[in-house]
Amino acid sequence: MAPRLKAVLFDFDDTLIDWSGVSQDWREVEAGRLEGVLRFLDQELSPSGIVLQQLVERYTQRTREAWMIARANLRAPKMPDILQETLTELGITEAESFAEEILRAYDWQVVPGTVVFPDVIPVLEELRSRRIRLGVVTNSSQPMSLRDCELRAHGLLPYFPDCRLAAADVGYLKPHPRIFHCALERIGAAPEEAVFIGDNPIADVNGALGVGMRAVQRLRADDIGLSGGHPQLAADGASADYGHPRLSSFDALPALLDEWFPGWHDGSA
Repeated sequence: MAPRLKAVLFDFDDTLIDWSGVSQDWREVEAGRLEGVLRFLDQELSPSGIVLQQLVERYTQRTREAWMIARANLRAPKMPDILQETLTELGITEAESFAEEILRAYDWQVVPGTVVFPDVIPVLEELRSRRIRLGVVTNSSQPMSLRDCELRAHGLLPYFPDCRLAAADVGYLKPHPRIFHCALERIGAAPEEAVFIGDNPIADVNGALGVGMRAVQRLRADDIGLSGGHPQLAADGASADYGHPRLSSFDALPALLDEWFPGWHDGSA
């Protein structure tokens, strides 16, 4: 007997949220946030003595180094730790005593230019109406407690009440199996009862397949440009060239789920 579909898990960036419209350099984005940290420290420590540009340079360098190591061992970098270590390096030894206040001063917010892909809300509505459980699993160094504000601002938070996981919370990056198992445990589904959707063929697709889930790759605009057009799905729902489904639009997702989980529309899950 074929398993029933219980859950669909999504990557966040470039799967639910389109970053192609972001024009600001990332250093500029970080400078705005770190300026708030310096204002807080200057108020508390009168003054901190740190120059903003120095903080931006050291913090972004430490972040790059942390991600280089993480890509090799799949241990997730943690943005709050990186910021604390940077401040300590620059002589603010009291920073650990103000960890929560510093994060509030950092004030993570929606990055200007990010928008929800237009096909996201309709498919989330369809899945939710069929009582399919929904989750977000992102390879983010920011804990989900920070990134929830983006889901809220983009109108997505109500769709994901039970399962929102960042790599920083779990300690491991996709494709490590631990982060997928944590998500499945949280959402209450076995691997064969769940589908994972993401834009990265290694982290998202191979990672999900490795724990026994079905997996779909969300194609971005540059992927479509490189491939010369929208790839056609083979009869079994998999791209003939890639061995797994590659969708340029979530409009095609319900039909694919029909192939994998016949009768999933009845809402019995």
